[in-house]
Amino acid sequence: MIYSIDKLKDAMENNNIGASLIIQNESIRYFSGFTGSNALLLILADKKYLITDFRYIRQAKSQSPGFEVIDAPGTKAFDFISETCTDLKVDSLWFEDGTLTYKQYSNLAKKASFLDLIPDEGKIFKLRILKTEDEVNNIRKAAALADKGFTYLLDFIKSGTSEKKVALELEFYLRKNGSEGLAFPIIAASGPNGALPHAEPSDRMLEDGDFLTLDFGCIVNGYCSDITRTVAIGEPADKLKEIYRITLEAQEKALGQLRPGISCMLVDKHARDHITTHGYGPNFGHGLGHGVGLHVHEEPRLSPQGAETLQPGMVVTIEPGIYIPDLGGVRIEDLVLITKDGYDNLVTSKKDLIII
Repeated sequence: MIYSIDKLKDAMENNNIGASLIIQNESIRYFSGFTGSNALLLILADKKYLITDFRYIRQAKSQSPGFEVIDAPGTKAFDFISETCTDLKVDSLWFEDGTLTYKQYSNLAKKASFLDLIPDEGKIFKLRILKTEDEVNNIRKAAALADKGFTYLLDFIKSGTSEKKVALELEFYLRKNGSEGLAFPIIAASGPNGALPHAEPSDRMLEDGDFLTLDFGCIVNGYCSDITRTVAIGEPADKLKEIYRITLEAQEKALGQLRPGISCMLVDKHARDHITTHGYGPNFGHGLGHGVGLHVHEEPRLSPQGAETLQPGMVVTIEPGIYIPDLGGVRIEDLVLITKDGYDNLVTSKKDLIII
């Protein structure tokens, strides 16, 4: 991957910012290539520093050519930032306001009181919103591995198996076949637990008549995938079949709207209106989707408040759901790339209701 910091420097110039402090691990990797767990980036117009500690010095020098690597652990990092900005006559510093902790902010404000500390209001995070071809290829590989994991798991799922065992078997397969880790903890929610959108796998045994919702993602070269499929264990009740059909129809309506220039809010509305028309509006309480990249939840957000418009190069999920307390739930999620002509679905797993 080619790590370019030009977009950040352009944004700094456009906003009249003298320096930027990057703290979020995914942003550090995006701008520098560094994959360690302890670092800060200090970016100026003509200087770029990677601040870490003894454990990561050699790794940082290898992964982040062009960066001056600084050994300044803990609060010494803020001493270095203060001294550097003083020497280079920098008086304003951008920081990721969604990542910097209060303690870090307090240390920085104390040690560099001359600096005008300016929250970025999400602008740095949004620089990652359009994916390069290289990024898309990594996400595509992660999505393909998730598809294989789902296919594999269909032969493992059966009545009498616990949710925890299903999740563990899936995680083992994904890691064994190349995933660097999980994009997020696997959701395996059966029966009434399916009414909880982010249920944790439990000791509950799968039973005939259950719906089982599986939501998971892989990581390839740092990039995530995200997929959800809902399957039936034996013949499900008519009510469950109904909400499955409505959810799938809602997703297809949303997918049919995907193209550059359409608002995220409008795409969400097409799916939401379909579910509402069938009387299940209150049972679809989350957004339709989100961006995916180095982090599994990125911009843009497809929701009733989604202010962005879709552009070629965005990778987003489309994941409507219906959740009925004491009965169960359905969620169907694909991962798509917005193209100049529409979209490319990166997920190939079957969406017609599978009865095991």
